[in-house]
Amino acid sequence: MNLTSKLDKNAREEGTVLAPRFDANGLVTAVVADAGDGTLLMVAHMNEEALRLTLETGIAHYWSRSRRTLWKKGETSGNFQHVVEMHVDCDQDALWLKVEVAGDGVTCHTGRRSCFYRAVETNGTEPVLRFTE
Repeated sequence: MNLTSKLDKNAREEGTVLAPRFDANGLVTAVVADAGDGTLLMVAHMNEEALRLTLETGIAHYWSRSRRTLWKKGETSGNFQHVVEMHVDCDQDALWLKVEVAGDGVTCHTGRRSCFYRAVETNGTEPVLRFTE
């Protein structure tokens, strides 16, 4: 599977070939949502190997920028992310995964369902965080 095809702008934006535009670090952003209710679960990054493994297995794989290693989501927790749909944005530099989470449904390393568990609010002077989960 070749994911590094060079396409012109029109072919990349209007064509049918998956040719992700990996950044200077070899990564593409992946936005991950629950396939059932649309809840935003997490934002991660994929390198070419993580994307290839995700496409081949149907289980989400990511590149950990902090640990500098490939990681199969759920491998230690049992909360595997089964990819139901994958979309690519207009210029192919971001992915949107719709997933079903196995196990207890926890996605965030903090033990929550979503990494987006706080809302940013302003109290007139400074922004504050309000827990939503």
